[in-house]
Formats: sequence, structure tokens, C-alpha cells
Amino acid sequence: MTGRGAVTLQEVARVAGVSPRTVSNVVNGYEHVAPRTREQVQAVIDALGYRANAAARSLRTGRTGLLGLVVPALDQPYFAELARAVVREATGAGFTVVVDQTDGDPARERELLLRGPRGAMFDGLVLSPLALSAGDLLAADPARPVVLLGERTVDTAFDHVHIDNVAAARAATDHLIGTGRRRIAAIGLQTEANTGRQRAEGFMLALAEAGLPAHPRLLRYVESFDRASGFAAMSAMLDDELRPDAVFCFNDMLAIGALRACLTRGLQVPGDVAVMGFDDVEEVQYATPSLSTVRPDRDAIARVAVARLLARVERRSAAGPAEDITVPHRIVLRESTGPA
Repeated sequence: MTGRGAVTLQEVARVAGVSPRTVSNVVNGYEHVAPRTREQVQAVIDALGYRANAAARSLRTGRTGLLGLVVPALDQPYFAELARAVVREATGAGFTVVVDQTDGDPARERELLLRGPRGAMFDGLVLSPLALSAGDLLAADPARPVVLLGERTVDTAFDHVHIDNVAAARAATDHLIGTGRRRIAAIGLQTEANTGRQRAEGFMLALAEAGLPAHPRLLRYVESFDRASGFAAMSAMLDDELRPDAVFCFNDMLAIGALRACLTRGLQVPGDVAVMGFDDVEEVQYATPSLSTVRPDRDAIARVAVARLLARVERRSAAGPAEDITVPHRIVLRESTGPA
């Protein structure tokens, strides 16, 4: 049949000995089809090579079968690994994921959130915002299926999936304090981004509880969470008379840069300076020395975010209250924070 054109739903029904409606129910995954009938129809679909008309199905159901995943930067290993986990979860549920990056541009984030030309193609959106304001979030359609990654900073109608950044940063700093370090630096403070502020809060809490000062010269702001910024910040601190004996970097790429700066100056890690990262991307297992870090449960983030999003796509809970879901994290200890 394929030689004279695409196989139609009606042909599948005729060969299987069922109605076209039954074939449609099997193709669209409806539950109320007898198992034996489903197997019979699926066998004919496979044998004939039938492919559903996606455009027609979209017109009929009002859905595209596409979910959007919007992140600040795909060259950040954390977001690349998160994207892989989200794709795996969504594919298992029969959806295709389109991944977009915003580079932290507020206009691009607004376009996707507010159903601009690109945002309108998605049945639902998982969004990791970097630059959206409270006004942007409040202006969004509350009925639109959206899940936000990160702590709630304004009372919106959208679900939030996140780790406890304050607690995680506090635990990471506590570990450095527990190894006997007393001049502990932080790289990654930011004036705008919520993540940087929350991790700074946890860092400061741990120092205060231990009775240690937060030296202004050991607190380094960055524009980006990348290797170059970590290298530059660490190099500047090593040029200062008040050298740190430990540094907590607010992500692993900053920590990789800081490691390189220490090794360039001939310092031993962790002998002279202990280094702690955040995210536990695969790369840090193979750094020299291997990097201690905070590990968010990325699989749990992906699983919960996709499940919440699909629940709203299916309108099982579209009108329900927004939820905040906190997923676990843990401290992973490696060579870079050995005992002082």
C-alpha cells in the first residue's frame, strides 16, 4: 500500500476489522479499548506503517504535542543535563520537547511566557527564568500550563519546582567550616538573580552561626556563572593580602575556573585552599582534583516538573491552586575539600 501513497486510518480499520473510531482511539492512547483489540489494531498499524497526521490531530484536539523547555544557557552543563532529563520524562509521556535558550534576555523570556510567536506553539512550558520581573509573572495568563523552575518570589498561579538553595548553600559552607577553614570566600554573588541571592544568604547564615566574619574582600560578584568569571574572581582574591583558605562557588563552572586560578599560582587544592562547587555536573568528577559540590536531584526536578505540567495540559488541575515542590539535594564530597 505504501507504494501508492500514505496508509490511511480507514485502511487500517478495514484490515483490522474494526471501526475507524477504534483505530483513532488506539492511536490517541485512549484507555477504554479492550487489550486484545488494542494489540490487534497496533499490529496492523505496525505492519502497514501507518503514521497519524499530526496536523489533523492538532486541529482536532487543539494540541501540538510539543512542550517547551526554556533555560538561560545550553552551554551551561547543568542546563544541558537538566534538558536531557526533561526530554526523557516527556518522551515517555508521548510529548516532544523543544528546547530554547534565552541568554537571560528578559524580552525573550516574556515572549515565551506570554504566548509570543514562539511561545504559542507549545501545549505547555517549563521555564527557568533569569530576568523576569514580578510584573511579567503577574501579567501571564494564569490558565496557561506553565511550570517555573526556582523558588517562588511572587504570588503567581504557576507551579514552582526547586531545591532549597539557602539550605544547600548553608550545608556546603558548614562543610568547609567543619574542615577547619576560617577565611572562607564566596564567588557568585549577584544583585538581580534570585539564585545568587539565595545561595549568598545560606553562605552568610553558616558563617554567622560559626562566629566567622564575612570579609567584604572575600565576597565576589560575577556577571555570569562561567569558568572565566570564576578564574577572574579567584585570581583577584589571590592578588589580595587577605587570601582565603576556602572558597564556595555558586556553581561548578565558577569552581572549575577557581581551581584553575589556584593551580596557576602554584597553590595546592585542598592543602592551601579548599574549593566547593554547586550542581554536580558530570565534568567535575574528572577535574584535578575532583570537585566537592552540592548535588540537586535533577531527575526529580524533571520528573516533578513534567508531571505537574502534563496534569495542567490535560486540565486535570488547570484551575487548582499553584504548588511549590521542593526536591532533595545532597553534599557530594570529593578531593577538593580534604581536611585542612
